[in-house]
Amino acid sequence: MPISHLLLALAIVAVWGTNFVVIKISLASFPPFLFAALRYVFALLPMVFFVPRPKASWTSLCVYGVAVGVGQFGVLYLAIDGNISPGLASLVIQTQVFFTIGFAMFFAKEWLKLYQVVALAVAITGLGIIAVHTDATTTALGLAMVVFCGLSWGIANTTSRRAGSINMFSYVVWASAFAIPPLFLLAWIFEGGWGSMAAAMSSAPTGAWIGVLWQSWANTLFGYAAWGWLLSKHPAAVVAPAPLLVPIFGMGASAFFLSEPLPLWKILAAGLVIAGLMVNLFWPSLRIRLARYF
Repeated sequence: MPISHLLLALAIVAVWGTNFVVIKISLASFPPFLFAALRYVFALLPMVFFVPRPKASWTSLCVYGVAVGVGQFGVLYLAIDGNISPGLASLVIQTQVFFTIGFAMFFAKEWLKLYQVVALAVAITGLGIIAVHTDATTTALGLAMVVFCGLSWGIANTTSRRAGSINMFSYVVWASAFAIPPLFLLAWIFEGGWGSMAAAMSSAPTGAWIGVLWQSWANTLFGYAAWGWLLSKHPAAVVAPAPLLVPIFGMGASAFFLSEPLPLWKILAAGLVIAGLMVNLFWPSLRIRLARYF
């Protein structure tokens, strides 16, 4: 990647990583599905009136919007709301790297290589350490939910890449329309109906609404539009591992702002997951370099 693209990727992961703290704080005022629905309302409005519809099919927009809006963030908010700590969520969701590359390999009719199997095994070992340390703050259900978020993110990545060379900002804005109805429906079914939703919105403090707008503008419009643009310019195996830095920002911000503890097992689990992702990214080029000397 050119240096400008690397800096853009760094800005994206910094926003995404620290965002887990914003999510946790805002969930004190909004229930999860309502919070996610409001995120996409403000991602859609008013920008949809100023940007043209992208040159992508309605199916592509629908799959992306539902995968990101419901499968990734709707479920992520639900998980962080009592099922997993924000710092660990920022780590576990990086399973999207394997899902993204796996989908790319599936459509290219390729098989997993040995180093990719090893990388996956190392990362799964890290997830296993998290699984055996479940407690009141991190449950097995929460871990499974965030892995599902990684799968949904991988589906969204694959969908946006297969849309081709398009205006990703416009794509994200218009795709948001497909996230809103199912999220409001889920909020209506599971979060007390319209009365409870109206009460939550009317009583939410200014800080919570700032959290909603941060989700909409910084994370969705900037983060995912820029991320999709990078995916459209570079192979999935090059771009997908960039969020390796998300857990660093996420766990660091959670420890600093939320006093989330960082015991040795968390550091070990994070190290294994990130090591697995790094093997998946860097082994091909490292093997070529080693072959020159041995």
